[in-house]
Amino acid sequence: MLFGVTQTTEASAVQDQESESERKRRRTRVHRAWFVAAVTFVTILGAAAFRSLPGLLIDSLHQEFHWSRGTIGLAVSVNLALYGLTAPFAAALMDRFGIRRVVAVALLVIAIGSGTTVWMTAAWQLILCWGLLVGLGSGSMALAFAATVTNRWFTERRGLVTGILTAASASGQLIFLPLLSWIVSEHSWRPAAVTVALAALAVVPFVWLLLRDHPADVGLKPYGAPEFVEKPPPVPGAARRTVNVLFSAARTGPFWLLAGTFAICGASTNGLIQTHFVPAAHDHGMPITAAASLLAVIGVFDVLGTIASGWFTDRFDPRRLLAVYYALRGVSLLFLPMLLAPSVQLPMVFFIVFYGLDWVATVPPTLALCREQYGDDSAIVFGWVLASHQVGAALVAFLGGVARDTFGSYDVVWYASGALCAAAALMALVIRRRPGVRVGLAVTPG
Repeated sequence: MLFGVTQTTEASAVQDQESESERKRRRTRVHRAWFVAAVTFVTILGAAAFRSLPGLLIDSLHQEFHWSRGTIGLAVSVNLALYGLTAPFAAALMDRFGIRRVVAVALLVIAIGSGTTVWMTAAWQLILCWGLLVGLGSGSMALAFAATVTNRWFTERRGLVTGILTAASASGQLIFLPLLSWIVSEHSWRPAAVTVALAALAVVPFVWLLLRDHPADVGLKPYGAPEFVEKPPPVPGAARRTVNVLFSAARTGPFWLLAGTFAICGASTNGLIQTHFVPAAHDHGMPITAAASLLAVIGVFDVLGTIASGWFTDRFDPRRLLAVYYALRGVSLLFLPMLLAPSVQLPMVFFIVFYGLDWVATVPPTLALCREQYGDDSAIVFGWVLASHQVGAALVAFLGGVARDTFGSYDVVWYASGALCAAAALMALVIRRRPGVRVGLAVTPG
């Protein structure tokens, strides 16, 4: 009897030792979620090449085809609008067909759209290739892609991961802007368009081989989750669900405030600076390569600002963060017309550094508020909020070109955008938090 008890005690001790060693091994192993986040980062990084190009092409296309800046801006605005309007449907398609398939197809569409522009001879072809195809492809792997990955693979550190993935686009801008501006200056715009197509194609193998749709696919819990989460079944009727989520969210006040502030965010970043800064600086005698390099510097500080904003979002009230970001952005835009000159001066460097830190710092707190308000539908709701971002960007991309054709300068555009940012700061402050939500909490309560 005593021998049996001894054996049981020894077996229990061995099991305890094995359990302890297994726990230590799991603690030291890097969770697969971080590898998925790394692949997502590289994917967004590679696809960001196409977003670096439109502002560099305005003067080249104007000179070669004699198209007005308003016409070229129209193609860019179609691209930006579709980038946003496609995003919520892409989030639903990822629920139906999986992240990997949707993103791989999107990259192929981007490559086709960018590559075929080298044969265009009419403005409608620019709108078709760069506006329609590239817009649809890019929208299918926009920030809603990052939101879907974050929601599925992480329950902790969501604000930080959102910031890192948002910064991927800026990192791509940092890498590709100097290269593409040099190619446009030295070899014209067509080799630059081909470079964008090749960059999108290069990422496809990474997506197909390394990206996974859900932690359950590899037998893991989401990062930080207390228990295993079953992979949800495919959701049929992706388009119907996307529209239903929109109708449901549109009956709530926070949706319109989030959509309105994010529309102004898009107007003052993608639509304004990314599209019109290079030609505006060139109007003041600055070389295109120098202006493009300044945009690349924005990309450097965008990475830092967005990651820091994700960290702040995990700890502070996202509404107040948004109000600070928009207010400071609006003030900086009011000073920009006085800073443009033939050469880069120190005040312009200060503007570029600040604007980079603030560029998409708005994304982590906006996404956190979407999660808080809309729970499991937050990725699709954020897709619709992102659609408003791109509609705002599209309007300013088009109207900015029209203003330049009409007034001979961009000054009125800078001032109007600064005023809009002030309005966005006030809108952010009146968003109501859900009852029981702690300040800085970026996950859905309950």
